[in-house]
Amino acid sequence: MLVFSASVAGSFSLGASVANDISPVALNTVRFWVAVAILGIVMKLTGKGGRQTFKAPWRYAILGGMYACYFVLMFMALKSTSPVNLSVVFTLTPVMAGGFGYFLLRQVMSSRIALALAIGGAGAVWVIFRGDLSAFLAFEVGSGEALYFWGCAAHALYTPLARRLNRGTHVIPYTFGTLVAAAIWITGYGWRDLLVTDWTNLPNLVWITILYIAVFATSMSSLLLLFATQRLPSSKVMAYTYLVPTWVIAWEYIRHAYVPPGIVLVGVAMTLIALLLLLRE
Repeated sequence: MLVFSASVAGSFSLGASVANDISPVALNTVRFWVAVAILGIVMKLTGKGGRQTFKAPWRYAILGGMYACYFVLMFMALKSTSPVNLSVVFTLTPVMAGGFGYFLLRQVMSSRIALALAIGGAGAVWVIFRGDLSAFLAFEVGSGEALYFWGCAAHALYTPLARRLNRGTHVIPYTFGTLVAAAIWITGYGWRDLLVTDWTNLPNLVWITILYIAVFATSMSSLLLLFATQRLPSSKVMAYTYLVPTWVIAWEYIRHAYVPPGIVLVGVAMTLIALLLLLRE
């Protein structure tokens, strides 16, 4: 999950750089089909596929739909807010995953996990409302953050649901089926965006971003996430997302020498405290 958080963080930084150069739907359609091709090759080489992979295909339709929803909303949100802010909003997913985990799997949190999630959630809320109590009381949320919140809710539900629907399927074909479904969902939704995109004149950074998110933030991260969901409680799996804001800050500093304002760093510090509490659990 440490590798998962680092690979996911790169998609925030790179995604923000190309958010206005290509439609979020077009970008994600290509990234998912590239990821499908990569995992298809991996599945063939490892011999993990088989008829059992395609039993109950409705599972993949549900999981792929939630995955597609998350990524499209993320790139739409990056058009109007910073990658650091979104990465902190992402840390709300452990709280939501814990709730979904209880209802779907009857996973009960210990007092330490509950405290850690409360601290991490408070850090995320701090950033969402920019540390402004009046904005919190008036519920003044940025449009990008509000949009991305619903994507995070889909991601949080995906974690326990993936475990509930697994039925003993190996992680590689299970991930492959999910990504195929996500690719089909996005293609069906955004085929018009694919047709109007001027693919021959896209900046090189767009292609670099597509390749990065297809390999690291989709294929590899999906495998890691599904592997972890079979072995850890949902809240603990998503708790490693508390490292994402720190990784994003590192990405942004290396690429742009950008340091977020102190008010954001306060929220990031709270998410790191939450992670330390969870690692001691």
